[in-house]
Amino acid sequence: QVQLVQSGGGSVQPGGSLRLSCAASRSDSEIYAWNWYRQAPGKQRELVARIVGIGKPVYADSVKGRFTISRDNAANTLYLQMDSLKLEDTAVYYCNTETLRGGSWGRGTQVTVSS
Repeated sequence: QVQLVQSGGGSVQPGGSLRLSCAASRSDSEIYAWNWYRQAPGKQRELVARIVGIGKPVYADSVKGRFTISRDNAANTLYLQMDSLKLEDTAVYYCNTETLRGGSWGRGTQVTVSS
């Protein structure tokens, strides 16, 4: 399985922007989906955004129009651009890859939106 190294995140005021990155240790042709999840305190982990193959990205209703998932295949890196951040976006964000034999998770990065 590939190792996923996350970067980005931090603290921002409501309405601000952040970009998360998730670098894979190597290319893996068996990966068929790339995902971003988040987990807020006291809540279950939820899917935020997803890219399957070359298909159109899918977003949770709560982030549609504000977040953008993208992938740089040459750099084996996944991104999550987060704009117009809200207080309720505060969570630990995790990147994830899926293969038929399982998947990999990043260690998570904290995003805090506060005034």
